[in-house]
Amino acid sequence: MLTSRGGRPAKLHYMANNFRMLSPGDHVLCAVTGQAIPLDDLRYWSVERQEPYATAEISVKAAETAE
Repeated sequence: MLTSRGGRPAKLHYMANNFRMLSPGDHVLCAVTGQAIPLDDLRYWSVERQEPYATAEISVKAAETAE
């Protein structure tokens, strides 16, 4: 896991097709599972809730529970 190697979480602003780094880091934490997601692997997030997700399945479940 990245945090065990001394990495630190980034703070991001999520947009429709990209994100902007507000505070430097090498990963973000999944809003549902807390799993570290390396920025290079980050593919799923919610613009409305400004949350990252580890997988598409987690993203869909988060959207369903937010409704």
